[in-house]
Amino acid sequence: MAKPNYIEDFQRWKESFKYSYPVTVRFSETDAFGHLNNTVSFVYFEQARINFFKEIGLAEEWFSRKGKTIPVTADLQCDYLHQIYFDEELRIFVKVGKIGNTSVDLHYMIQNKKGEICITGRGRMVQISQETGKPLSWSEQSKKRLEKSM
Repeated sequence: MAKPNYIEDFQRWKESFKYSYPVTVRFSETDAFGHLNNTVSFVYFEQARINFFKEIGLAEEWFSRKGKTIPVTADLQCDYLHQIYFDEELRIFVKVGKIGNTSVDLHYMIQNKKGEICITGRGRMVQISQETGKPLSWSEQSKKRLEKSM
C-alpha cells in the first residue's frame, strides 16, 4: 500500500505520537469474516480524540452545559494497512498535525500488541459557536494547549 499523503517521513511521524488510548476489539465490532468492521476505526478515532482533548484540557468547555463552543468533525480519513481481529489489544494514538485559526488537523495511528501499524488516519476538527454555528477562533489558552501537545 502506498504511503498516505499526510505522512512525509513515516518513521518520524510514528515516533512523534505522545498520547494513546487502549482498546480491545469486541466481538460486535467484527464482521462476518472475523475482522474489524471498516466503520469501527472511526469510532476508535472518536474515543481517542475525546480522551485526548480531555487530557489536554480542551474538553471541559466543549462538554460543559455552560460551554459556548463545540468541536465539529469537518473531514476524516482512514488508511488500512493490516487487518485487525476480535479480541486484539490495540493502542489508538492521536496527535496534533497542524493548528489553524479555528481548526486543528489531527493524526491517528492504530497499533496492535506486536507493534504493527494497522491503521493510519487524519481529520480536521473545527471549533464552532453553539449559538451561531459559525467557526470561532481558538483562544490563546486553547491554542497553547494544542501547541503544547504537539
